[in-house]
Amino acid sequence: MGSIGFRELLVILVIALLIFGGKKLRTIGSDLGAAVHDFKKAMDKGEKESEQQPPLRQLSGQDAEFKDAQAQKPEQKTHS
Repeated sequence: MGSIGFRELLVILVIALLIFGGKKLRTIGSDLGAAVHDFKKAMDKGEKESEQQPPLRQLSGQDAEFKDAQAQKPEQKTHS
């Protein structure tokens, strides 16, 4: 199996034209083009926003030691 050639694409377009009709096919094509355009626009916007946001801070060695010390520290119990 290879890629879709000109003949196969022509057959698909003729079948789509027979099923949907000319006017409806233009509307479908226009809607599909607008959807792809909006998708690309949203992807570009998402990439720009991710570049502007600082990356999440990872635990440095000191932070990890602090958390370990808190975990090992016994809880103080009060006698009533």
